[in-house]
This record gives sequence, C-alpha cells and structure tokens, in this order.
Amino acid sequence: MSGSSNGSVAVIGAGIAGCGVAARLRQLGWRGPIRLWEMGRGPGGRASTRRSRCEGSWQLNHGAPLFQCEDPAALALLEPLRVGGWIQRWMGSLAWVDGAGQLHAGAIDPLERGTLWQGVGGMDGVARGLLALAGEEVALTTGTVVHGLARSIAGGWRLLARDGGELGQADWLVLSGSLLAHPRSCRLLALAEPPLGAAVPRGEDPLLDQALAALGALRYEGRCQLLAMLPVERASAWRALPFQVLRCDRAAQRRWGVERLVLEPSADGRCGVVVHSTAGFAAAHAEVIGPRSTAARLGGGSVDGTRQREVVRALAGAVEELLAPWLGEAATTLADADPQVMRWGAAFPLAPGLAPSLAFCPQSRVGFCGDGVAGTGFGRIEGALVSADHLAQELMAAGSGAGLSGAGTLEKSP
Repeated sequence: MSGSSNGSVAVIGAGIAGCGVAARLRQLGWRGPIRLWEMGRGPGGRASTRRSRCEGSWQLNHGAPLFQCEDPAALALLEPLRVGGWIQRWMGSLAWVDGAGQLHAGAIDPLERGTLWQGVGGMDGVARGLLALAGEEVALTTGTVVHGLARSIAGGWRLLARDGGELGQADWLVLSGSLLAHPRSCRLLALAEPPLGAAVPRGEDPLLDQALAALGALRYEGRCQLLAMLPVERASAWRALPFQVLRCDRAAQRRWGVERLVLEPSADGRCGVVVHSTAGFAAAHAEVIGPRSTAARLGGGSVDGTRQREVVRALAGAVEELLAPWLGEAATTLADADPQVMRWGAAFPLAPGLAPSLAFCPQSRVGFCGDGVAGTGFGRIEGALVSADHLAQELMAAGSGAGLSGAGTLEKSP
C-alpha cells in the first residue's frame, strides 16, 4: 500500500447499515474507494420510501415510519444528519387499539416513546443523508442483484451477476444483511448454497466458519404490507383520525391480523395508508409477492394475481372493520383505492442475532453489519447504525496496515 488508500470496499445492500458503514468509514478517514450494490431502486432498505415513477407527489414510507435512537454510536452518525437537514423530529400522534376495538392514546411500544425521528422528504432521507455524509466519492449501484461471490487473485473479492459475469472487485467485502450468507438465498436466487459459503472452503478461516454457522441459524419474521393512496374526495375522514400511527396489542393482532397502521397525509389533500400485517399473517401468505417488488422485478419471483387479491381483501377488510367505529362508511374506501401489496420475507431478525465478535473476519476480509447483529437496537434502525459504527472501526484498524492498493477495483471496465 502506497499510503494513499486503505483498500477498496464493496458493500452489498444500501439499507441503513450499508449506507451507515460507508458514512462512518469516511468520518474515520478511510481513503479507499467505496461502492454500494443495491438490488432495489434506491437506498433505504426497510426504511425506504416507495415513489411513483410517473407522479412526483406519490410516495409512501412502506417500512419504518419513524425511529428512536439513544446509543452514542448511532448518534455519531445521526447528529450530522440532523444538522444537515436530512432528519427531523417526528411530531405525529400515536395510538393503540385493544382486542375489543377500544382506542387508547399514546404508545404501547416502549420504542415509540421518547425522542422520535423521521427522514426529511421520506424515510429514505436517512439513507440518502448518510450517503451525502459519505461524500461524492462513494458510489451507489442500484437495480443490481449480486448473485455470486468469488475470491480474487489478490485475495479480495469478485462480485458476480446471475450469468457468472463479473460486476466488480474489491479488497474488502461488507454484507449489510445476511442474504448472501443465509440459506434463504438458495430459494430467492435459485442457488445450490449461499454465495459466501460457496466462495470460501470450510476450514480456511475458522472465524468465518463460526460466523457462517451463526448466520445460517438466524431466523426471521416476515411481514406483508398493503399500500394505498386515497384521493382527496375520500381522504378527509382518514386525515381526521386522531393518530398517524396506530398499533394493535396482541389481542387485536390475533383478531385482525394487523400489527400497525400508518397514515401519511400529503400536501395535496390525499392520504397514504400503509397496513403492516402480523408475522402470522405473512407466514400464511409466504408465497405472495407484489408485482412491483424486487423479488418479482429482479429475483425471478412469480406473481399470483389471485393470491395477491386475497391478501388485499383480507388486510383491507380487517382495517375497514377495525376503523369502522371512527370512519363509518368511509372505511370501505380502502379496497377501492387501487392498493398494492408488498412482502418482506425477512422483515425482522429474531434473537439472539449474530454475535458482534463474529461480525468481522479479517483473514477473509469480510464484515457483517445490520440490525441482525446482536446488541443495542437489535432488529431496529438503531441496531443497524450501531453495527455500522462498530464494523467501520474494525475495518479502519485492519485496513490501516493491510498493504492494499485499492485502485480501480470497484467496477468492471466496459
């Protein structure tokens, strides 16, 4: 290494953790090239914002509508975002409903108490702000699925497309999520074994063997979402409801199959509605994916229109019944608003998660971050940011003396 670079880094996934590790590396002084590879249309992951290609004012936060952070490691990244105008305090109203249908003001979830935040201009403002913090030299490639991994001659990593062609190379590999190391990749990407395990023979790196075993054992809960934008003439009653985020307690979840309802009033008088199903509902409809989903668009997933309509009817009907005491006939407008369905098969990691001691394997030049890493904020945005901070510090320590060139390795030449 000439002293001008720590080496190049390829980050798989541009969710909060992936964008966070890029930003934190630059904060700490990383000098090598950094590129993020994202299968979706933009950054954010489960804290992203769905937008219409045809209508600029149509947008919905279809994952996390808000977040809470208290860990200093997360705040180190969030404070510059606040100062830069990328995030702001969330000042909406919270409520919860019980199994009898009684509405209660306030938060039932402790993680929705205290200081709450949201992205400016959409929840993906968090990820976009992190990329801005990382600087213009950090590159983002969207709409691209990394299907395979292989070691390079120099001991780094080659990123492979579905046809085996090379997408790029890097000295260091960061998985900001477990997909390429988890057995579910075999089903989603039609592979015989997870790409990371296939690329490194067992026994070559004992620490990586432990990490892969732990990642392979990780379990996740899925969620289905129903997304609708109510037109102005049907939105007024919904906009007048005494909450923007409604949680269901356990009894209400069992009754309606709904975990959370989010209202997103728009400046033009319309009202966005996002319905989050329970884990049980998602498990019962595990094969249903939306026609605009990444799985359908890039991963080769098939769309069953009949089953999709069943999900729409079930979730819309549950919400209409749930809100009928406050909306009356206006509750029946949801199913008529051309709702969309999407599904996250791995929406929430289940404890215990990946031990932080296994999140960096310097011998293989591999690191892991995301809300599936155990510790503060596990399963949430805070956990993604904390794990990004920890991994960035590990990479800095290892990269400072690795003797890597880091030159021109991130993208295959035309």
